Amino acid sequence: MNNSNAPINVFRSRFYFVYFALIALPVSLFTGSAVALFLISLDVVTETRWENPWLLYLLPLSGIGIWWLYHRFGKNSAKGNNLIIDEIHEPGGGVPLRMTPLVLLTTLVTHLFGGSAGREGTAVQMGGSLAARIGRWMKLDEADTRVILMMGIAGGFGAVFGTPIAGAVFALEVLAIGNNKLRDFKALIPCLIAAYGSDQVCRLWGATHTHYAIHFSDALNGWWLGITIVAGAAFGFAGRLFSWAMHGLKDFSGKIFVKTPWLTPFVGGCIVIALVFIAGTEDYIGLGVNAQDPAGISIVNAFKEGGVDPFSWLWKLVFTVVTLGMGFKGGEVTPLFFIGATLGNTVALYTGAPVDLLAGLGFIAVFAGATNTPIACTLMGVELFGAGNVVYFGAACLMAYFCSGHAGIYSSQRIHHPKFGRWK
Repeated sequence: MNNSNAPINVFRSRFYFVYFALIALPVSLFTGSAVALFLISLDVVTETRWENPWLLYLLPLSGIGIWWLYHRFGKNSAKGNNLIIDEIHEPGGGVPLRMTPLVLLTTLVTHLFGGSAGREGTAVQMGGSLAARIGRWMKLDEADTRVILMMGIAGGFGAVFGTPIAGAVFALEVLAIGNNKLRDFKALIPCLIAAYGSDQVCRLWGATHTHYAIHFSDALNGWWLGITIVAGAAFGFAGRLFSWAMHGLKDFSGKIFVKTPWLTPFVGGCIVIALVFIAGTEDYIGLGVNAQDPAGISIVNAFKEGGVDPFSWLWKLVFTVVTLGMGFKGGEVTPLFFIGATLGNTVALYTGAPVDLLAGLGFIAVFAGATNTPIACTLMGVELFGAGNVVYFGAACLMAYFCSGHAGIYSSQRIHHPKFGRWK
């Protein structure tokens, strides 16, 4: 007999969500405030770099400073997002509070001096470390600690991009490929509350998000859907290339500079400076959402015909891999948005497809391939661009997911079910 509707079970179910709704209040307050501080500060350092281009030449020295901070104070914080994912899978030493100030400061330093990096990794690490501290204050057990860490991920992601629904799903989906464990999906509602609350707190502080628009709105068309699927494969391979190059450079540089690890970011900074001269532009350093020149290469201009160059996506990939693969701090996701949007613009150039549609598809699909999170990225497309092209969003993200292989930017991500194996 099914007793799921028995009074005691109904009470427990309701209490579970009330309990985590109350926990979500401090998580949202601290995470949303930290992300707001980060976003506002990021705008300030970006403007400062634009006004003082000579700061780029200090990038190698700033890299040594970042290395020293983590060497002196970081301890296990250097593992970043992977530490949070590991703690959710197998609780151990915990996520230290020091992760928040360290990643906030070093990410701002990376952007101030011209590294090519993003912001998602920073927001997620701050959310995870602050949530972990709240969990210790409340003396949560192991199971509830897993949930509050996922809430921290959701809060950081939802606040930094203004996409709380995608943030909540991302917090569950990113843990493992083929993740169908019910214990994880029980955390969906708490994660959604934390993501929405963090986003609202962030907005109350005055932090703003860039508006992207896809004006394409024709009825579902088989030809455009076919191009979407082909483009999705290209987006998946781009995500795979990014992940492979990132992990490969980290391993290679670690072996080369094993006795003098501080040289890794120093050399990385020198390479970035050289790349700026080779590319002949500074549009590939920094965040990349907007360029100093309104007509420059950026994510925003990727949605316009002729707004970027055919190989802009590859330039950004190289700049970001060198920056993050050689010891600088920041997220990978906004660079992945840049790579995807500019690659989409290029695909549209050669196929005659709508530029804004393909840029939007690349924006979310390269991210889906590199993080193995197609559902979260499809929902992000809806939150950012509207639901009118949701079929195209889903097709591109799923195709990218299947074409990106099992490797991703998060080495701690588990494989519960292979992408092409039998579902058990």
